[in-house]
Amino acid sequence: MNFAQEILIIIKLVFGGLASFFAILLWSKTRDLAWMSLVIASLCTYTAIVYDVLENLGVIPIGLYTFYGISIASLFFAIVPSIFYIISFAIMLKRLSK
Repeated sequence: MNFAQEILIIIKLVFGGLASFFAILLWSKTRDLAWMSLVIASLCTYTAIVYDVLENLGVIPIGLYTFYGISIASLFFAIVPSIFYIISFAIMLKRLSK
């Protein structure tokens, strides 16, 4: 891993950590389903960043469990945040259309 990749990883971890911190603060202030879905999506996105870093550092084996050649964990982290973003935006749009 070269210096540029290390800097990029640090930036992702710092800003993802800040986003997760503020998402958790929001979580403690609201119980609204739309906002909760955004919080969960943000936390899942940060978890994906941490998982990717651990995989690149060799802490977690790459592709331990696969589904048609795709790592199940990578597939999970690619799909789940988007699902929660979709849920959140759909709820907000439904509220605005009333």
